[in-house]
Amino acid sequence: MIDTHVNLHHHAYESDLEEVIKRAREGGIHGMLSICDRVENYGSILSIVENRDNFWMSVGAHPHEAKDHLDLNSDKLVDLAHNEKVIGIGETGLDFHYNLSPKEEQIKVFIEHIKASQISKLPLIVHTRLADIETAQILEDAMKECEFPLLMHCYTSGTELLKKSLDLGAYVSISGIATFKNASDVRDNIQYIPSNRLLVETDCPYLAPIPKRGQRNEPEFINYLVDYLSEFLGKPKEGFKDELDKNFFSLFKRAVNVAS
Repeated sequence: MIDTHVNLHHHAYESDLEEVIKRAREGGIHGMLSICDRVENYGSILSIVENRDNFWMSVGAHPHEAKDHLDLNSDKLVDLAHNEKVIGIGETGLDFHYNLSPKEEQIKVFIEHIKASQISKLPLIVHTRLADIETAQILEDAMKECEFPLLMHCYTSGTELLKKSLDLGAYVSISGIATFKNASDVRDNIQYIPSNRLLVETDCPYLAPIPKRGQRNEPEFINYLVDYLSEFLGKPKEGFKDELDKNFFSLFKRAVNVAS
C-alpha cells in the first residue's frame, strides 16, 4: 500500500523517524507521499525522500500558513516542482474553522497553487474545512479556465461539495477519521466516491485510526484503515489494496513505482 499523505518532517518524528519508516516497510507500506505545509520546509522534506525509492513529496503552503506566503506565486511553485521527487501541488485550500490566516489571504494563496497545478499538470492537493461554498466556486471557475488533476484530501466536508468535486474529476482520500464512532457523515459520503478514484491516507502524525486513536499516528497504521474500509465496502482486502495502489499511480502520474 501507499500512504498518500504523511508529514514526515513533523517534530513528532525527530527522535525515531528511521524506526517509523522501518515499521511501515515491515507493515507492507511500500510508498509514501510526504506533504509540504510551508515552502521553507521544502528542503527538509526533500532530504527525507530524495534517496528513498517510492518516497515522494509535494510543494505548497497549508491554508493555515497563508498569511506567511502572500508573496508565493505560481512561478515559484512550478520552479520548485521541477524536482522529479515532487509529484503534487499543496496541500492548499481553505480552512475557515480555525482561520489561522485571514480568509482573503487563504483565497489568494489557494489560487496561486491552482495556477501552479494548471501549469505543471501535477495534482492539486486540497484541504477544505467549513469552506464548502467558496472551495466549490473557486475550483469550478478554475477548471473552466484550464483543467488540472485534483485530490480532495482527508475528506470530511459536505456531500454537495463532494459531488461537485467528483464532477470535476477529483480523486478523494479518506483518513482514519472514517473509523471514528461519530464520523457517520464521512462514512455516508464514501458511497458517492467511485472505486477508481478512492485513496487512503494517515495524515500522520494526526488522526490515528481506531484502535490507535489518541496515539501519535504513523504510516504503518494505515493497515487499520484499509482493514476497516475493505470490510465496510465489502471488498476482499488484497484486491482492495491493489485497487488503491492503481488509483494512486493513475492520479500521480509522475510517481514511478520502484519494486521493492
